[in-house]
Amino acid sequence: MKEKNTALSAQNESLKTSYERHLKYSLAKDEYSATRHDQYKCLALAIRDRLMERWIQTQQMYYKKDVKRVYYLSLEFLIGRTLGNAIINLGMMNETLTLCKELDLSYQELEEIENDAGLGNGGLGRLAACFLDSMATLELPGYGYGIRYDYGLFYQKIIDGWQMETPDNWLRYGNPWEIERPEFLYPIKFYGRVINKLDEKGNMHFHWIDTQDVMALAYDTPIPGYNNNTVNNMRLWSAKSTRDFNLDYFNHGDYEKAVSDKASSETISKVLYPNDNMFEGKELRLRQEYFFVSATLQDIIRRYKKTYKTDFSKFPDKVAIQLNDTHPAVAIAELMRLLVDKENLLWDDAWKITTGTFGYTNHTVLPEALEKWQVGLLERVLPRHMQIIFEINFRFLESVKKIYPKNDDILRKLSIIEEGAGKSVRMAYLAIVGSHSVNGVAELHTEIIKKDVFDDFFKLWPEKFNNKTNGITQRRWLKLCNPKLSELITSVIGSGWTTDLYELKKLLPWAEKSDFRKKWAEIKKDNKIRLSEYIKQANGIDINSGSLFSCQAKRMHEYKRQLLNVLHIIRLYNLVKNGADIIPRTFIFSGKAAPGYYMAKLIIKLINSVAEIVNNDPKVHGLIKVVFLANYSVSLAEKIMPAVELSEQISTAGTEASGTGNMKFSLNGALTIGTLDGANVEIAEEVGKDNIFIFGLTSDQIIRKKMQGYNPWHYYNSDSELKNVLDMISGGFFSPDAPERFKPLANNLLGNGDYYMLLADFRSYCNSQDEVNRTYKDQTLWNTKSIINVANMGKFSTDRTISQYAKEIWDIKPAKVII
Repeated sequence: MKEKNTALSAQNESLKTSYERHLKYSLAKDEYSATRHDQYKCLALAIRDRLMERWIQTQQMYYKKDVKRVYYLSLEFLIGRTLGNAIINLGMMNETLTLCKELDLSYQELEEIENDAGLGNGGLGRLAACFLDSMATLELPGYGYGIRYDYGLFYQKIIDGWQMETPDNWLRYGNPWEIERPEFLYPIKFYGRVINKLDEKGNMHFHWIDTQDVMALAYDTPIPGYNNNTVNNMRLWSAKSTRDFNLDYFNHGDYEKAVSDKASSETISKVLYPNDNMFEGKELRLRQEYFFVSATLQDIIRRYKKTYKTDFSKFPDKVAIQLNDTHPAVAIAELMRLLVDKENLLWDDAWKITTGTFGYTNHTVLPEALEKWQVGLLERVLPRHMQIIFEINFRFLESVKKIYPKNDDILRKLSIIEEGAGKSVRMAYLAIVGSHSVNGVAELHTEIIKKDVFDDFFKLWPEKFNNKTNGITQRRWLKLCNPKLSELITSVIGSGWTTDLYELKKLLPWAEKSDFRKKWAEIKKDNKIRLSEYIKQANGIDINSGSLFSCQAKRMHEYKRQLLNVLHIIRLYNLVKNGADIIPRTFIFSGKAAPGYYMAKLIIKLINSVAEIVNNDPKVHGLIKVVFLANYSVSLAEKIMPAVELSEQISTAGTEASGTGNMKFSLNGALTIGTLDGANVEIAEEVGKDNIFIFGLTSDQIIRKKMQGYNPWHYYNSDSELKNVLDMISGGFFSPDAPERFKPLANNLLGNGDYYMLLADFRSYCNSQDEVNRTYKDQTLWNTKSIINVANMGKFSTDRTISQYAKEIWDIKPAKVII
């Protein structure tokens, strides 16, 4: 027993013993043959050892106390690297650094060896990862469920200014944080047909037969809470064939055919599907969605039945399932199938359980992004589920008829089945009908879905709709990624902010203290120097670390308006060439475009082409530098966020659901320039209008202007600076080798109507950027505003968000783990 306690201790000698044992017994290496990757893996396994007892105790306690558990279903979990986060949450950073020093290892080098987990694409996946951290930190019985993708979205390279996609083989060297669970293997059915049979009592039963089956194999990753004993679980599913290969083919000498079915069935979990906010009804995506929700629900029911056997009356009292957007919405039909077809519950009883269990989070107001599936495709791939969805819709519309008699128009608007040239299933409608809670992710976003996107549902069920403004976890996005600033904050207000971000309010008096402002500015300068060194290494560009660092780091999409940022840079470039006096500026872009998204990829090319001209123009004297950092990821964000001084959050008002990059930048001391869109609205309310740069039309003004007939040519003809900028783009100034290259961008703004209204906001944006320049000249004022921004970030912790989910949607309570 004594040896066990020592082995699991956080003390340095115990950690060293674990490291050396793993080097010898897990890797069969010694100090002379160990590679850098071996050293990283040994450190990771030594840290993981210290999670194991807590992990096991946590799961045992949940059973013993019979707690209600929440299951968070997400097609993405953008967890980044695990090593640093685990060390921070275990409170073992000092011990780890001491160990590395004793073994003559560089912790920073070992940290860089770990690949970012290729499990997500953007904000939705990163939010899910932050949620898991907060659930564990708040000691809530929570599980994350998703897919273990063999390959991430893609690895982005920039070649000759263009985005090039290469495979993101993040599992090439294995993953020391996961544990394979072969005992949890579930069959997942596809295709086939449904037959009906009457039992001896005259009840109809449905049997889904002649299916093509795939097996779902579980992989578990521990999710530690901060400074407690809770270690929750993220369970990801990997697709496996039901048999290694077809022996009939093999015996006849056709080996390729023998293994082709195996390879085909396992493609489901091979690659992360690109989510670019433009829904496309691809069969692979449908199979991915059903694959992971079916395995998850089978697993949830297995766990529930360990205690309650076949009594499902308590299911909603012990199980809460949250759908992260519509990707898992087919879970509603799947739970009905499992309860009715497998557990033999009556339809009404099963439906009451289903609606009492599910909550649905909406993440988009863009009509083109709302998920729909063709009825024909669903009937072919999931024939039983299509029957169930038809039945759900029929019963739902019958209930609507009682409220709106003889109103076919409202029935058509509310129907889960969208009529038209080809019938389709509106998955968001299925999620709303099948859930007891529907939430938006920012106050503005929630108002839009209540009054516009789902207004008829809101009139029907106003009590279902609620807001849960997104957040971020301060453990990763301040304590881990910005250690010097974290230490400075803790030195004056204590460490309470790590679990209660509202504690940052105590920083407000320090904004007026010159010595504190000086230390604050020195830390920002050090972070800027580190990022400058990375940019020199990655891009070969020398950056003036004394310049204002402005950054727009997010997925490349027209509604996020990276192009508006470029228009301003070109305008600024023209001003400098005409002798204007500006502060030195470094403009940083980072983000991936979906492989098939031509306009987004063309914008990346334009950014790099503008950089090529501006960065090398001797008349600019280095006053402007433009940089595109390739392969945006969590680990790259951890380098960028601490260094940036101006956060570009410039999406068209009414298009961004929330955004969390805005929160990460602000928490690290950047000031925001942005529209009143998404969570920008609430950030402005928290930090005060004098400490943020707001510009542009509001969402209501956007709607009115479009209704009145928006004419982008008006802005082009009435603003000489704007006209000059667009003429330079369309005329080939930035593409002398191919003068026509960027004409599609200008045509999109003028000939195609400027859907996201960049030209309407251009002048306001430029005026706001001029105000940024004036403010930055007064460094005392800028640093004061920076401190005030950080001090008012308390609302934007996922700890607050998850507490609201737990109390207002899931009805789950903390369960303390004692070891």
